[in-house]
Amino acid sequence: MTKASKGSLFPYVIWIGLFVIAPIILVVYYSLLDLEGNFTLSNYMNFFSPAYLSMTLTSFWYAFLITLFTLLISYPTAYLLTKTKHKHLWLMFIIIPSWINLLLKTYAFIGIFGLYGPINAFTSFFGLEPTQILFTDFSFIFVSVYIFIPFMIIPIFNSLDKLNPTLVYAARDLGASKFTTFRRVVFPLTIEGVKSGIQVTFIPALSLFMITRLIAGNQVITLGTAIEQQFLVAQNWGMGATIAVFLILFMVIIMLFTSQKSKGGSV
Repeated sequence: MTKASKGSLFPYVIWIGLFVIAPIILVVYYSLLDLEGNFTLSNYMNFFSPAYLSMTLTSFWYAFLITLFTLLISYPTAYLLTKTKHKHLWLMFIIIPSWINLLLKTYAFIGIFGLYGPINAFTSFFGLEPTQILFTDFSFIFVSVYIFIPFMIIPIFNSLDKLNPTLVYAARDLGASKFTTFRRVVFPLTIEGVKSGIQVTFIPALSLFMITRLIAGNQVITLGTAIEQQFLVAQNWGMGATIAVFLILFMVIIMLFTSQKSKGGSV
């Protein structure tokens, strides 16, 4: 590596050191302190208590459901987009809502799902009583899926758009059905886009706290809401930092698991 290349890397090294490594070190440091500021490992022992383990499993379960539903909606949508005439224009229409502030979109859904919102107003025409849709698992998962759909569609769309169509034609000429072609050709060659979409959906979904608080209320408690409670309510920075440390570990494991490079095939 030449001196010029080393010099060009210097700003990136400084950036990573200040905004990635240093915050992680600070979080680990606080995780080793109790309420009085004394060194302790009790925070890590408390994390393996039944309450925190149950909360961790709950977080993974909701993150899995959010990722699954987002993928089931995004993959067919991305596939259809690649078949349209103005595909990049339609993709932009899907991306534009992601530019709106997350808090504004969350409050919009509070109005939509409220007792006097448009959904209950519509169902009242059929003689149905108003139903509290807010503060339910359905509302939490629905809003979360809506938020993450653009981030899942983009990498899948890019993978599908780069797919060599001659491979699909060859499979069909050899007698493969549409489903077999998708299962043996299309999906394997676009799996990297799916993995990228899972990364940008599952990892943030694991640490949701604002949507969890506003849409689900106290009905859903995840690792993100637990960190918020420990820092802002209980003022137990040590326990909050400990949960954050495990959350970082989970994220690293997920990234390693979904970052496997493809060993064959060409798109």
